[in-house]
Amino acid sequence: MRWVHRLSADAEVSADLVGAKAYGLVELHRLGLPVPPGFVVGTGACRAFLRDGRLPDGLRRELAVAVGELEAVTGRGFGAAARPLVVSVRSGASVSMPGMMSTVLDLGLTETATAGLAAETGDPAFAHDSRRRLLAGFAAAAAGPVPDDPAEQLDLAVRAVFASWNAPRARTYRALHGIPDELGTAVTVQAMVFGNRDARSGAGVAFSRDPNTGEPVPFGEVLFGCQGEDVVLGTAATRPLAELAGREPVAWKELLAALARLEEHYRDACSVEFTVEAGRLWLLQVRPGGLGARAAVRVAVDLADAGVIDRRTAVRRISARQLESARTPRLELTGTRELLTRGLGACPGVATGRVATTTGAAVRMAAAGPVILVRPHTSPLDLPGLAAAAGVVTATGGPTSHAAVVARGLAKPAVVGATDLTVTPAAVRTPTRTIAEGALLTIDGTTGEVALGRPGIAPVPTDPALHRLLDWAAEIR
Repeated sequence: MRWVHRLSADAEVSADLVGAKAYGLVELHRLGLPVPPGFVVGTGACRAFLRDGRLPDGLRRELAVAVGELEAVTGRGFGAAARPLVVSVRSGASVSMPGMMSTVLDLGLTETATAGLAAETGDPAFAHDSRRRLLAGFAAAAAGPVPDDPAEQLDLAVRAVFASWNAPRARTYRALHGIPDELGTAVTVQAMVFGNRDARSGAGVAFSRDPNTGEPVPFGEVLFGCQGEDVVLGTAATRPLAELAGREPVAWKELLAALARLEEHYRDACSVEFTVEAGRLWLLQVRPGGLGARAAVRVAVDLADAGVIDRRTAVRRISARQLESARTPRLELTGTRELLTRGLGACPGVATGRVATTTGAAVRMAAAGPVILVRPHTSPLDLPGLAAAAGVVTATGGPTSHAAVVARGLAKPAVVGATDLTVTPAAVRTPTRTIAEGALLTIDGTTGEVALGRPGIAPVPTDPALHRLLDWAAEIR
């Protein structure tokens, strides 16, 4: 049985075989869009590993061959002292599970390779920052010291990604979304592109349309001088996507063209993860859909109106849960005393509940009534709290951070980037107020408002797109 597959335009693969992430990369290749070269270890190898407790026979040999081919394509050597090859190792099941499994970036940066990267770029600080990221990522994923042998690093990283399929957060996410436990994950290995390379580098997430409203304008965020994990973690202050236009106009134009091409190909709104290295754009992932409920309705109707899809397809794309969530109310504040803070609306809707400042508290308190999870930022470890809460607020992060993406997937109101909040295990503070855990809050995931108590709720605004979709559904029935 073949375990390793190429990421190329002529690869004969399916999402079941190589995971949705790698399958999307193959599609990007076929569309002629810029993708770092790489290969993927298929989901069958994961299932074998989980069944037998070891990597399947022949996988190490196939990995060595695949690495050799990647060295030839890139003109670099894995662990070499000159022109070292550095790779990313990412999980990817056939169904998207954002942030739920392990990732290791900057793999291959042994001490020798780090010195070689510093000499090649003339920037020791960059090389050592990348090595630091490897050490931190490897410790988190593989729970041990990093071997100074690149092949051994890759072996352990693949094992760690496979094992993370059964991590508690991954199991919880699958239960919430009805994803079968037996699928397993693939492992995508690609040549690294460095968003932390220099002042002309960065990473971000871009949507072809606004994921909260469905408006046909590019939307997202970017972080300059950083790698992609910094964007999705929500720990850093990201910048609006449009700032890329002023910093790197060529990369910006290429990104807009790629988003338009992808929307045409998938006949749906799409999002991409991207890196700009020294002014050059690279695409690392593509996902169709992934919008909030009202946005999904608008996009489905807009695409039907444009003749891109038919009305039956538009109706099929919207689930019953999305229809319910699309009837989104708004807060109706009567004075400034009710307003605690304002952040960025990341998932529309209004939710009221008691403040819980930790995941454990959210799970415990939810047994007695609705809670609002308030965190500095969220990570995959917070998934049980996100699942238990009626809504979420974070002090940092943007509209494509972990909290925002997971909240949209769960159709729960979310406010992110409420920067004047300080969150401690017992209280939430602003410069002028302190509220204790257990206090009543109401959040508006459209406006980003966070209010004290239970303010008034405005009537659900009329949504012409929703009414038209419901009319189409009635006609089809």
